[in-house]
Amino acid sequence: MGKTIFSIVLVLFIGLYAAAPVRAQAIAGSSAAVTFREQTATSSINIQKLALKRKALVQVLKKYDAVLLSEVDSFLEACTTYDLDCYLLPSISGVESTFGKFLIPSTHNPFGWGRGILEFDTFHDAIMAVGKGLRNGYLDKGATTVDEIGAIYCEGNTWSGKVNYFMAKFQEEEQKQLFFMQDTVQL
Repeated sequence: MGKTIFSIVLVLFIGLYAAAPVRAQAIAGSSAAVTFREQTATSSINIQKLALKRKALVQVLKKYDAVLLSEVDSFLEACTTYDLDCYLLPSISGVESTFGKFLIPSTHNPFGWGRGILEFDTFHDAIMAVGKGLRNGYLDKGATTVDEIGAIYCEGNTWSGKVNYFMAKFQEEEQKQLFFMQDTVQL
């Protein structure tokens, strides 16, 4: 069912974003952008970018032997549905639960959402709910950078730096994938 929903969302995403790109918001300091729309411009590139992001997610999550490796498509569905950076939710789960390894049993809550005690039926449900919560409760209210989100999301002052660390890991892996794609030999 999740793959079917992702396919439908992907088709809708391509149709919705074939129009002119939205003006990217200014990013203060070194904080990462947190919307997917800022990263893409045309529908043919969107599919390629999603494929690159999928590969990057898979590779990094494999390195961490992540419980959430099976949820890569859920992360992509959430980022396209709620117009988030595709690395934001996985990075938050990396900080909050080491990608699903350490959480309150049976909560399926790798984000520490609601202090980690909120229960979800599945990881997919958690990913979609937290994606929606970030969109509606943070980005739509003006928190557009990881630093601004962190000031609300977490009581500590190191959270955003840790989230940015994982986001950089995913971005580095994406750059590796791009490098290997460009390094092909034509016969």
